[in-house]
Amino acid sequence: MPSLFRRKSADVTTPEPEEEVTDAERRPKGYTPSKRELGQVTPKRQSTGRRVNAEAPANRREAMKQMRERQRTERAEAAEGMRAGDERYLLARDRGAERKLVRDIIDSRRTVGTWFFGGALIVLIGSTVRVGAIQLISNLLWALLAVAVIVDSVLIARKIKKMVRERFPKSTQRMGSLQLYGVMRGLTFRRMRVPKPQVDLGAKI
Repeated sequence: MPSLFRRKSADVTTPEPEEEVTDAERRPKGYTPSKRELGQVTPKRQSTGRRVNAEAPANRREAMKQMRERQRTERAEAAEGMRAGDERYLLARDRGAERKLVRDIIDSRRTVGTWFFGGALIVLIGSTVRVGAIQLISNLLWALLAVAVIVDSVLIARKIKKMVRERFPKSTQRMGSLQLYGVMRGLTFRRMRVPKPQVDLGAKI
């Protein structure tokens, strides 16, 4: 007699094995895997920041001293850059390709203006001498210098106007300002010019 508690083999159901669900199927639609999940390692970025001075000022006096040293270094760098004609350090009156051309025009030729102040000093000394002939010569020399400077300045202005229009036909710089800039540079001794001359005497511009 079969047992009342024994079930038939048909009544016993074998549980089906669950299908394995991958991580990709669990992720929501539109999920973008990270580089770490893809096995890619992001290289570390090298530090490009400014170096911080390791020695911090101990007190206010030391801080002021460091600030003065830094300002002195910056002024020296700016002065050297200005003399060298670096656009970063030039004054507003010296900036621009047109003004560089004007400087090269003046520096490539000899100007009467460089002798003007030396002649003026001689005239001044001669005028104080109580000799009529010397005073007369001094006055004549003064007149000749003045005329020579005027003539030379006119020639400089004409050359600047011609070359600026040839090289920079669309320039917005005022021609009168460029001409005055060149004349004033021509009155300065060559060694005292700032920015210092970038061309030699007689160079073709």
